[in-house]
Amino acid sequence: MYYSNEVISYLQANRILVLKLDHAVSAVGQQITNQVENLGNGATRLLYYTSCFTDEYNDICQQQKTEDLRFKKAVSRIIQHDDVVYEMLRIYFEEIFKYKTHDQLEHIKKALMAVNVHIAASSLTGAGYALAVATSVRIGSNISMQLSTLTGRAASTVAAAVAAYGLVQKAADSAHRLHVQYPAYYSALYILQLEMMYFLIEPVFERAGAHEAQWSSDSGIVNIITRMIQ
Repeated sequence: MYYSNEVISYLQANRILVLKLDHAVSAVGQQITNQVENLGNGATRLLYYTSCFTDEYNDICQQQKTEDLRFKKAVSRIIQHDDVVYEMLRIYFEEIFKYKTHDQLEHIKKALMAVNVHIAASSLTGAGYALAVATSVRIGSNISMQLSTLTGRAASTVAAAVAAYGLVQKAADSAHRLHVQYPAYYSALYILQLEMMYFLIEPVFERAGAHEAQWSSDSGIVNIITRMIQ
């Protein structure tokens, strides 16, 4: 239970208790649903720690300890005012464009301009274009609205603390889905200790069909970028 208590205390100490999704989720009913979901996830995750007392389920216990620590490290970057959303977008587009030729990038740029999406790229190298597209998506999409201020009130009840810990389970579930859907992108995030923050952008990626980019044509990539921004 040490790791779970440490993460809960860490969240409380930094007043990071609830990702309210302030702009994206405004309905009171939906907010209540999210809080109940987080409470259930937190309670379930704490219950899983009972597996630490049995050899049969020791792997589950060790996995959760690892997830807790990686979540804590990722949250530290947010506290330090790192824009983890932009960083995850940059990594995503670098993965997409790293094998594209200059002509392919030019084609993608013109196709985006045809649908009124203008990318201000100073160069058409894979890395340079990834930076430019990540910036445009970060500004033009609603991803920024899904990143809460992360400064909720300090928890005064056990239920609030457990609900806060539910965020870790939500992050772990999201990271696992990414590992299955897009292994290369998951690996890139994992190297930078950001895979546990993927849940912040997962709704936008799902809506845009972003996982399809790993096998999409250039026109398919154009459609994905367009859906992310518009």
